[in-house]
Amino acid sequence: MSCRLAGLDGTVVKRVGHGTFRYAEPGGSDAQLETGKVVGSVAELWRYPVKSMRGGTVSQLFITDRGGLGDRAWALRDPTNGRIASAKRFPQLLEFRAIYEVEPTMTTSGRVRIEAPDAQSVYADEPRASKLISSLLGRRLLLENQPRVDEKTGIDRRTVFGDVPVSEMKPDWTPETMPDYFQLKTGTFFEIGAVYLLGSGSVGHLRELQGGTALIDRRRFRPNIYVDTGPATDRFVEDEWIGGTLEVGGSVVLDEFQPTSWCVTSTLAQEELPRDRSVLRTTAQYHAGCLGVYASGPAARSRPCR
Repeated sequence: MSCRLAGLDGTVVKRVGHGTFRYAEPGGSDAQLETGKVVGSVAELWRYPVKSMRGGTVSQLFITDRGGLGDRAWALRDPTNGRIASAKRFPQLLEFRAIYEVEPTMTTSGRVRIEAPDAQSVYADEPRASKLISSLLGRRLLLENQPRVDEKTGIDRRTVFGDVPVSEMKPDWTPETMPDYFQLKTGTFFEIGAVYLLGSGSVGHLRELQGGTALIDRRRFRPNIYVDTGPATDRFVEDEWIGGTLEVGGSVVLDEFQPTSWCVTSTLAQEELPRDRSVLRTTAQYHAGCLGVYASGPAARSRPCR
């Protein structure tokens, strides 16, 4: 079986399964990858069919140059300004959960079921879906699955970073000069990168820095690939990956890592996790508001499945 599949428009698709991560230094060769440092193993794979709604874990995830197949496939649009709605302005979105009842493929979109907080459910492709969600949010929004080339998500300047001053998160911004939107990745509903990785060591480290009074949980940060990096909680482990390359189980190569800057979403209530502003406050104080890393889709070179 090959992990390299021909997708739509020549997109290369590779499968991420539960396996070991190995790390190579910047500029390293394939031979270096073969003998690279083991930094952890895949603990969980996550997918979020609708932007800003809760998703769920999956047993396998196909990674394309546009992210995980079926991840953030749908989003809500505010027809008054054309911008994409997110939990930054509509925190109630985290009370909804979206799952695939029919799995997507490279040629079919699958079928997403949305579970509303009032126990109603609706399929994303049903005409009544937008109306149901809008009625619960108190704002008319349209559920769509065809992103435009240029997408922006609307924010509230006063609340987007919780109680953290804007200058601590974005030194070049002030409350008066910062934009009232965040730019999304071209042609997608993603924030910046297509794949988001988070290490367990970083979650543990943040928990210890906060003092242990907050429920700092990986779900607050919505990873695609949650990496078990071992028992050590003395550092932000992803810092060591930036500028290098990670190989997953011999079949997927990820690189072009970027630190992930967080916002108020990490502090919001979801499931049993309460709202807690100290989560972002601690992230800003000790790590410039960043936790985890974005990666590009699979690296151009093909690697055999072993």
